Amino acid sequence: MSGNTLRLLVVDDQVGVRRLISEVLMDEGYIVEQAATGREALERIKQKNYQLVLLDVKMPEMDGLETLREMRKIKPAVPVVLLTAYGESEIMKKAEQMGVQHFINKPFDLEELRFTVQRVLAGGRSRAEVVKEIGYHRA
Repeated sequence: MSGNTLRLLVVDDQVGVRRLISEVLMDEGYIVEQAATGREALERIKQKNYQLVLLDVKMPEMDGLETLREMRKIKPAVPVVLLTAYGESEIMKKAEQMGVQHFINKPFDLEELRFTVQRVLAGGRSRAEVVKEIGYHRA
């Protein structure tokens, strides 16, 4: 799978976080779109197909879990990586019940972000398998 054919959606109410994640993933060759709210994310998801959604938990109006719940009604199979703060185990349990298998804790490491996205898009294979496929590993 070539990165330039994969469309990702970054959903976070903090513009700086959205920009950082988007820039890192665009540098990896992905097509990255942004949404500042859960409602905006749902509108985008209705209009386009995304191979992955990176979704913040803590957002005003419609939080990440509510957005996820509604998103599952529209496109139930889209993989989601939840961006969460340390210690939100109850939220993580609820998200797992809605099919989320991958979490990135804030503040996050850029290498962890890159690798998690690659791993999810590679179907959950091991780090060694992903590194072998993409041909490099950033330190």
